[in-house]
Amino acid sequence: MGGNKPWVKFYGHVPESLDYPRVTMYEALMGTVEKFPDAVAWDFLDTTATYREFAREIDRCADALAGLGLKKGDRITISMPTSPQGVIAFYAANRLGAVASMIHPLSTAKEIAFYLNVSKSRFALTLDAFYGKFREVKDGTPLERLILTRIPDYLGLIKKIGFNLTKGRKIPPVPADPMVTWWKDMMAASWPKAPKSDMDTDDLAVILYSGGTTGTPKGIMLSNYNFISEGMMVSAWGNLGKNDGILAILPIFHGFGLGVCINAAFMGGAKSILVPQFTPEIVASLIKKKRPSFVVGVPTLFEALCRNPVFQNADLSCLMATFSGADTLPRPVKERFEALVKERGGNVKLLEGYGLTEAVTAIMATPIQEYREGSVGVPFPDMLAKVVTVDTTEEAPLGEEGELCVSGPAVMMGYLDAPEETARTLRTHADGRIWLHTGDVASMDADGFFYFKLRLKRMIKSSGMNVYPAQVEDILYAHPEVKDACVIGVPDEAQVQRVKAFVVLKDRANESPEMEAKLIRHCQDHLIKWCCPREIEFRDTLPCTLVGKIAYNALEQEEIEKLKACGKFSGE
Repeated sequence: MGGNKPWVKFYGHVPESLDYPRVTMYEALMGTVEKFPDAVAWDFLDTTATYREFAREIDRCADALAGLGLKKGDRITISMPTSPQGVIAFYAANRLGAVASMIHPLSTAKEIAFYLNVSKSRFALTLDAFYGKFREVKDGTPLERLILTRIPDYLGLIKKIGFNLTKGRKIPPVPADPMVTWWKDMMAASWPKAPKSDMDTDDLAVILYSGGTTGTPKGIMLSNYNFISEGMMVSAWGNLGKNDGILAILPIFHGFGLGVCINAAFMGGAKSILVPQFTPEIVASLIKKKRPSFVVGVPTLFEALCRNPVFQNADLSCLMATFSGADTLPRPVKERFEALVKERGGNVKLLEGYGLTEAVTAIMATPIQEYREGSVGVPFPDMLAKVVTVDTTEEAPLGEEGELCVSGPAVMMGYLDAPEETARTLRTHADGRIWLHTGDVASMDADGFFYFKLRLKRMIKSSGMNVYPAQVEDILYAHPEVKDACVIGVPDEAQVQRVKAFVVLKDRANESPEMEAKLIRHCQDHLIKWCCPREIEFRDTLPCTLVGKIAYNALEQEEIEKLKACGKFSGE
């Protein structure tokens, strides 16, 4: 079935295949600049740039970076919130044939040292507030040049004064340091015109990192072609054009934020509304004020918006499509969000998608006109997907669960300096294609709709039975008193793993052994016995990853530490 595409009949306006230019990301962006020079490319807290102005800033930045010594094949670490400087430097580095290594701006000094070393970055860009962490680790890394910028560099006068009087006052002054170049000075100076590099479309362009929540993050090598194809697929799927705006809520160090909210918007000529700091309050007020046509986020965002008074009272008729990714979307969250949008003049479905950083990000989504309960949708144009029996390359029968594999132009080049891991993940199957083994359990129906079950690593084995945490969480979310839920497997001598749930109640005053018993009974009414939690622990909040997903592995680690403390855990 690998070559068939039963899903194509649900594409609607979306072409079955796209023509990807064999160029660099910079050149692809310049193609959009030629088409829509006067359209707004980005909006940052009311400061805007047209595509023509954006291109000018990118070229100025590229000339400056070249003047400072950045050249083809060099690596530059970009450690920035979602802001013009981070985005301009990203494309400027690409024009020079350099590689952008994207990291979280709140990384610790130890993490920064790791990322600088693994990416071999001679250059880095960050905010003045984070100077101290880079200074602290400089000597043990290849770092030679640190470019510092300030949030107000792209703010209007009133906002600039406001920032300097509040957050700006808390930022320690940066001492004179020969390693430091200030963004503002660099962009104002005059530099010789840097020649465009002869970088190839298949060359390494970006390093993103995954798996950082436990263990060592892996560098994911992505080419120009990976980014251009993924951006064009998303743009075609959402029919993005110069009259559309997409809210860039997800950060630029994350494939979803960089690939969908930034690069895909620019591939289609849409406006990217840059959100440097994420809170439900900020997002709600931006939706009200900026009226974006697309909002893309994680399930916790849509849940938080439903509870936000500004959002509850906004005119939502601007919304064309909303997509949830990066985690399983609980049915009650979907229904609440859609009902609220309808009440406020809009008419959108909250559609699920699926992606992973190893393929830039989103590579499948629910078609806008065809919803299937529990499905993450169908593959984008030119992406293939199939389900194989776990630990094999053999296709599983229709409807049966197995490991999801994907193939196509967005699939990564491999893991940075990790050939064995790359060989385990990227495998050539009998059809001669390279397939990315995602490590996710899924099934496919006869129409080619895929149903994500869980990360292979997340399945709980309880008394020999497979328990899917997402399924148990769905049942808990459906209970009227439950606000948040996370289900994990706890090591257990008798059962290998026992099922435990962590729950945040809407009203904490109701926490009690009776409530625990009530929720367990609620699960028993809907689930087979071995899937039900043996115990429920109430919490004020649940830990979240950097992009707002519930960090189930942090809870697993806590439980293991507790067992170790009582001498009851000897495993790994």
